[in-house]
Amino acid sequence: MLIHQAVNRQARLTPDAVAVVDGATRLSYAALDALADAWAERLARAGVGPGALVPVLLPRSAALYVSLLAVLKCGAGYAALDPRWPDARVEGVLRQLDAPVLVSDARDTPGAGRVWHPPALDAGDAGDGTGPDRPAGAGATPRADSADGRAGGFTAYDGPGDTPAAVFFTSGTSGAPKGVVSPHAATTRLFAADGPLAFGPGTAMMQAAPAPWDAFSLELWGMLTTGGTCVTAAEDYLLPDTLRRLIDTHGVDTAWLTASLFNLFTEIDVECFAGLRRLFIGGERLSTAHVGRFLTRHPGIRLLNGYGPVESCVFATVHPITPEDCDLPHGVPLGGEVPGTRVHVLDAEGGACPAGAVGELCIAGTGLAVGYLGDAALTAARFPELALEGRQLRLYRTGDRGFRDAEGVLHFTGRTDRQVKIRGHRIEPEEIEAHAGALPGVAGCVAVPVPGELGTYDRLALFYTADGDAAGPPELVRRSLQHVLPPHAVPDIVQRVERLPVTANGKVDRSLLLAALTG
Repeated sequence: MLIHQAVNRQARLTPDAVAVVDGATRLSYAALDALADAWAERLARAGVGPGALVPVLLPRSAALYVSLLAVLKCGAGYAALDPRWPDARVEGVLRQLDAPVLVSDARDTPGAGRVWHPPALDAGDAGDGTGPDRPAGAGATPRADSADGRAGGFTAYDGPGDTPAAVFFTSGTSGAPKGVVSPHAATTRLFAADGPLAFGPGTAMMQAAPAPWDAFSLELWGMLTTGGTCVTAAEDYLLPDTLRRLIDTHGVDTAWLTASLFNLFTEIDVECFAGLRRLFIGGERLSTAHVGRFLTRHPGIRLLNGYGPVESCVFATVHPITPEDCDLPHGVPLGGEVPGTRVHVLDAEGGACPAGAVGELCIAGTGLAVGYLGDAALTAARFPELALEGRQLRLYRTGDRGFRDAEGVLHFTGRTDRQVKIRGHRIEPEEIEAHAGALPGVAGCVAVPVPGELGTYDRLALFYTADGDAAGPPELVRRSLQHVLPPHAVPDIVQRVERLPVTANGKVDRSLLLAALTG
């Protein structure tokens, strides 16, 4: 079933149930589905159809959710962009997508061609909402012009589950963000009735993840495809008070936090979780000290570790955390696979590792992305087909190392490359180095993750050498990077050095650089 079909099914089953809460705005399933039909009709007239990948540049809001659903109903996929991204990054992404239209509430967006402005949710139904001269009264109150009550008789796209649904842009080693093209089935397989993400009516989940993340799919589609309620956290930077308010005011009982945010919340206000039924955490290695503190204070809240790269959409595995997990040698396990997913532990030759042996974690199943946007070579390299279990399987090579224990539970032990997670964001140091190396006067540079006290990385440092004074001071280099990198990828520390030290085999000695860190 496609994402929008699952939402429509809920609209038919429980039309009056609350689908979306966004401040004072509350949308029932019937209203949400009808609004999306009306907007899809307008988008179709603007050129959006099957095969298109449509950028959507809107703040977290009910209008964003309706827009994404409308794009899917047209048979297109969406790429939800972050309004906080610098103009240069937005322009680069728009070039990659080459879309017929940009969905945005901004009047001026660099690099955009035709812009479709979503109507006000409470406005009258007039106009097509396209272009800077859209009438102020153009809106989206749905009409009931057809026999089935769907706006204007619009018929939503009905195609296969491998149709692209979303493009998630993540850090790329070349300096340009990688677009991961994810199909409908990658999302819908997560919420099967027999899996750990079977939410259903009565569930209310906080929507706080940035729209470009695949975790956004968990918070939005996890609710709207199963009959739950998506409750918007309006703040860009989530704080414990926000979580408390959403629990008390809107009955939020389910939430997702990165490991870093979970640690922070546990330190600042461990009581802020009271009222939740379940809490998903992950995105990087978990702190057993913080997990233990949470479990001691909230034994009745189900705490789950979710693991998975964006190439397998949200989660590949989920593990219900117990106090005993905090004492394991490799920390909290990754757990077992979600429905439609299988994780294989492979050795360097591509053979299956026996239980307990460490190898690369490779993922198969319906959660896999179609591939990388416009990069067939990288897609072939990271999504190979291998003969396993007597058949050819398409896999994603995660670059993560781990093992499966005798009980079948997966554990994480480290990485095979330089990719790191910092504050829940996937960081490719090569991307930062590519942009820094292109700045005037920068002769050489290296981005180095800074280890924290909990065995994770909590900051990113950039060391650079310069030709004379052309590059300017470190503060200027950092400001320059803010114009081309998303906020999470801008180095926390920028430091000029006379030379980049090397090891005996000629590689940059990152340990010496960290030892000399002054920031």
